[in-house]
Amino acid sequence: MVGFVSGLVAVAPPDDVLDELGDDRVLGRLGVALAIGLLVGLQRQFAKQGVGADLFAGARSFALIGLSGGLGALLADRFDSVGVFTGTLLVVGAVIAIGRIANTGDGSHGVTTELAAIVTFLAGALAGIGELTLAAAVSVATTALLAAKPYTRSFVAHLDRQDVEATVQFAVLVVLVLPVLPRDPIGQAPFDAASPFKIGLMVVFILGLSFLGYVLIKIIGARRGIGLTGILGGLVSSTAVTLTMSERSKSSAGLLRALATAILLAWAIMYGRVLVEVGVVNPGLLRHVVLPIGIGGLCTATWALFVSLRRKDVGDGGHGEERFSNPFSLGPAIQFGLLYGVVLIGSKALSMWLGETGVYAGALVSGVADVDAITLSMAELSRGNGELSNSTASTAIVLAAASNTLVKGALVWTISTPTLRRMVLPAAVAAVATSLTLAMLT
Repeated sequence: MVGFVSGLVAVAPPDDVLDELGDDRVLGRLGVALAIGLLVGLQRQFAKQGVGADLFAGARSFALIGLSGGLGALLADRFDSVGVFTGTLLVVGAVIAIGRIANTGDGSHGVTTELAAIVTFLAGALAGIGELTLAAAVSVATTALLAAKPYTRSFVAHLDRQDVEATVQFAVLVVLVLPVLPRDPIGQAPFDAASPFKIGLMVVFILGLSFLGYVLIKIIGARRGIGLTGILGGLVSSTAVTLTMSERSKSSAGLLRALATAILLAWAIMYGRVLVEVGVVNPGLLRHVVLPIGIGGLCTATWALFVSLRRKDVGDGGHGEERFSNPFSLGPAIQFGLLYGVVLIGSKALSMWLGETGVYAGALVSGVADVDAITLSMAELSRGNGELSNSTASTAIVLAAASNTLVKGALVWTISTPTLRRMVLPAAVAAVATSLTLAMLT
């Protein structure tokens, strides 16, 4: 159905052509309005039938509501009177109210379907005035939101006060703080490598990526399996996954393969994060790092598959609940911003004073603590006619990823059991060795 709506929008001729076609333009717009209502109505009817609830309006009713919006907008345009559209909206609103009262009497149920009907009417009106792409986007977004009810309920059920406060803080940072940050460099070289806005933008980007992983954990839940926890946890912090699973190995001897798989998958996600960060900040650098970084992720992912396909563990089946704290709060956000700024300025300073050797040394040291900051700084410094060449920046990123992987391997060696070490550490050695070799050859 989504494809049908998109298809109608795609094949609808532009207005400068439709002006010569007369009624065909009107029929095209009304067709989109009708399809919009049908799309939303099908979702509502399916959802209501699934729970056996009374149906206020189904696919046909929603299709007529969308068509009413389109007709109202067209008539208002023809008669050059907004009153025609307002009257149509009031009539449809009255019908919606009567339908609600007739179905519930006491008004005890929610108003989601009624609100969806109003949005459908307005989307149909957008189609009626020729805003076909916007109308289709509204209808698809509405349908997706309605279909996401089970996931949003699961998400809200797992929220606590700290999660709500952190989400509000993240929204404030994105909407209110970031736009007003100064865009001018902090000072003369090497301080011209950073500006408050640039630092804030990278903070929002990396916290948003981590926040996405955290939301997925909240929605899906770690009880779906330790391996899934490794994947989702890798979006938040692969180091946190390594620490958690290594510590658990001491008390969960029957789950060692599952724990090793989770660690390896989190490491693979870390390599994937690096590629995403480079691709977003500096697409031109991506072709330089995709092979060495990609092979590092492939090594860990392949070894994870090898470990998981061997003899199954005995025990609780991997249904333990792993906990991850919300990745956003003002403290960590400020710390990451400062770290990113220091790495950005420090990398340029080392490049000015020591050349490539200084950049590589800084990457190794920075990678011990965090691979995101050095990745973003290298991608930024090599953008366009930047301070660094793509070759130098890509090598530095590979060194940082190798340093970070070795540190996590050291955590496994120090904290976990000998069996888990044997399962995990070969992947760390292979990933570091192959990525460094490819970095030197390319």
